[in-house]
Amino acid sequence: MRQLAETFRRFAEAHQNAAPLYSKFADRVANEPTVLDLMTAAPALQRIPVLLFACAHHLLLSNPTGELATHYPNISTREPEGDAGDLFVQFVLEHSDEMSALLATRSTQTNEIRRSNWFLFPFAMLERELGPLAHIDVGTSAGLNLLFPKLAFDIHPGGRIGDTSALTIQCDVRGQPPLIDHVPVVNWSVGIDTQPIDVHDEVAVRWLQACVWPDQVDRFTRLHSAIDLARQSNLRIDTGDAVENIVRLVAEASDYGHPTVTTSWVMNYLSPAQRNTFVNELVRIGTTTDVSWVIAESPLETPELPVTSSDGEDITVISLVTWRNGQQVSTRLARTHPHGNWIHWGQ
Repeated sequence: MRQLAETFRRFAEAHQNAAPLYSKFADRVANEPTVLDLMTAAPALQRIPVLLFACAHHLLLSNPTGELATHYPNISTREPEGDAGDLFVQFVLEHSDEMSALLATRSTQTNEIRRSNWFLFPFAMLERELGPLAHIDVGTSAGLNLLFPKLAFDIHPGGRIGDTSALTIQCDVRGQPPLIDHVPVVNWSVGIDTQPIDVHDEVAVRWLQACVWPDQVDRFTRLHSAIDLARQSNLRIDTGDAVENIVRLVAEASDYGHPTVTTSWVMNYLSPAQRNTFVNELVRIGTTTDVSWVIAESPLETPELPVTSSDGEDITVISLVTWRNGQQVSTRLARTHPHGNWIHWGQ
């Protein structure tokens, strides 16, 4: 209970500006033992504030009424009523059975389409080196990262590239990234997830929406557009464990282009042992097959990954790990906002 309370307090402090509503919730929950106790329904690795908030959000999206809903900018335009923290605690306890069921069976799946910015420059580097690519997205959720080649990108500075009739993703770039004049070519792609989201299932899509933070209304707009595009795109998403399937997927990808694995804020949901196993599996593949791995993760939360970082670096770092003729090379490329709003290229 003390550890959970401290987790919520840290969240409240860290997100006062970017997510003031969830910051208020977290500050209140940190002092509410009944809600903290409810969190024990979740698996150990999922006992995190954002899962609790997503579960409540999911219930509100299905029935957007009551005073609490007035505090959600993505749900209501009414003037907020009452104290947000108190109303949240009251809502959670009134729906404790539904909340417990969601906490026990759900995991956070933040499929932020703007994170495709993270792949733009590394994929361009790999295409320049090796030609067309074959993309394997690990922890793919609804597969929105697989839409990457279909998008347009408005790069600041740099200009617009890609299909301007498609969804356009803005990318603010700092530093000196590689120059690119087109969206890299991906001949083949597949996503894998233990619990993928079916974009044709309205209830499943509601969970994906629930994982978006309600203060950030622009993210909902992009998510709706991305889901519409995904529904038209016939994406391939496999259900399964990445460690158990990565050998098969890399072998299949090799028939279509250079196998390029991506992980973006997914490895932190694995245990240290699972992360080590995944890394070792890619190392083993790399002894016989040329393969690349684009990593966008927090080094602080995933110390087992082959990423160069400062001690305790609590930020998203983009790295590229390559295996060529059995030799592994790890290169730190950039720091980035956790939702892809900006990229600072360079060490």
